[in-house]
Amino acid sequence: MAKVLLEMKDITKTFPGVKALSNVNLKVEEGEIHTLVGENGAGKSTLMNVLSGIYPYGSYEGDIFYDGKLCHFTNIKDSEEKGIVIIHQELALIPYMTIGENMFLGNERGRAFAIDWDETYDMADKYLRMVGLEESSRTLAKDISVGKQQLVEISKALAKNAKLLILDEPTASLNEKESKALLDLLLQFKKEGLTSILISHKLNEISYIADKITVIRDGMTIETLDKAVDTITEDRIIRGMVGRSISDRFPKRENVKIGDKALEIENWNVYHPIYENHKIINNVSMNVKKGEVVGIAGLMGAGRTELAMSVFGKSYGKDITGTLKLNGNEVNLKNVSSAIKHKLAYVTEDRKDNGLILMNSIKHNVSLANLSGVSNKGIIDADKEYNVALQQRESLNIKCPTVEQNAGNLSGGNQQKTLLAKWMFTEPEVLILDEPTRGIDVGAKAEIYGIINQLVAEGRSVILISSELQEVIGMCDRIYIMESGKIVGEVAGAEATQENIMAHILRTSNKGA
Repeated sequence: MAKVLLEMKDITKTFPGVKALSNVNLKVEEGEIHTLVGENGAGKSTLMNVLSGIYPYGSYEGDIFYDGKLCHFTNIKDSEEKGIVIIHQELALIPYMTIGENMFLGNERGRAFAIDWDETYDMADKYLRMVGLEESSRTLAKDISVGKQQLVEISKALAKNAKLLILDEPTASLNEKESKALLDLLLQFKKEGLTSILISHKLNEISYIADKITVIRDGMTIETLDKAVDTITEDRIIRGMVGRSISDRFPKRENVKIGDKALEIENWNVYHPIYENHKIINNVSMNVKKGEVVGIAGLMGAGRTELAMSVFGKSYGKDITGTLKLNGNEVNLKNVSSAIKHKLAYVTEDRKDNGLILMNSIKHNVSLANLSGVSNKGIIDADKEYNVALQQRESLNIKCPTVEQNAGNLSGGNQQKTLLAKWMFTEPEVLILDEPTRGIDVGAKAEIYGIINQLVAEGRSVILISSELQEVIGMCDRIYIMESGKIVGEVAGAEATQENIMAHILRTSNKGA
């Protein structure tokens, strides 16, 4: 029988007015990969913050036993000294420091006031090779991709002699190829004796990698499933997470009438905003009709976000050329305000940095893109703004005690719905959704899919950008496939498979397009 490395007993954590954890229990054996699943706000990250000392001993009730000993961690340094290292969903690398500097920040090599830089970079290179990253440790963090930054974070953890590695949504910003490589790396570490706790919403990843699965709902432990003993299905995991089955994860649309073209772009070209000779979008033509959901699939770096932002009031790129038509009429959307006035909306993939002002209330965030809608003679009507936010909360089922609450205190799914509410208040006819379900749970995803279906039922148009091919296939009437800034294929949603989408991408990549 394997040795129990970690046991958390009856952990209860309360914030003002909210019990985030209620007598949660977790047992992790040495050398296993243990996944934590649950809806946004279920308490998964809170539990791991208790374990890692971010929420110190005394701020919670219950006991933590690690390697057979009762532990009272008062800060993150205490847990790291025991070999417990947490990698948060939001990567913490400092962009203008080198990889090596980032890896040993707070864990410097050398003596006090005398860092040994040769040792720093030599050791950094060694750990980078351990995770399969060939990058030089002298490279600035800003100059590597998100996927490589995630590997740097793991290298940083290994440099702290990690025995228990906690990863919070490590693949949220990665494409499928990068995600698979990261999961395979964790499986390799498992063979070498490293224990991992993985928080993830991606059920296919959980099925692929987990030895055991602990389900948390509403701050309580629901059950722990053992792959060696239990019959584990996606439906069983979902039922544990949300308290019910979700029979069709991608709800079908019925009796939706597809109308005329709502948006068309023809021969669209966009150059990089800094490297002016670098063409990012190359002669793209596409359209979306009224009552239609059109997907854009492609690997990270294919140009999907750049295309969407360049169409949305030229908010990305330089020397943009081509024709843009709305409802058959050619328009020149010179800026974001112009795009909004023409009933076009863009929901960014980065809700925390570019979508919401986290330190502001839900109320202020909802009205942000349409201040004229809550103003009289240029002065904001506070009552009207409040009532609009209440209507949006009701319409989109945003779970919050009050619309005066800061957006930053919401769960990921409710932040995403607040971002949607912001753009719904502009009453768009064409809505571009860029990774709208990234980092949110299956219950919140189902709600957002329902919102999409309602939009097109009303005769509006949706462009859906997603790195999850199952999502694109399950939700879209047609799918455009992008690679290297070009449209390389188009398939009907009913005929789309992951294999034929990837075939278009790989065929083009192999040609060096």
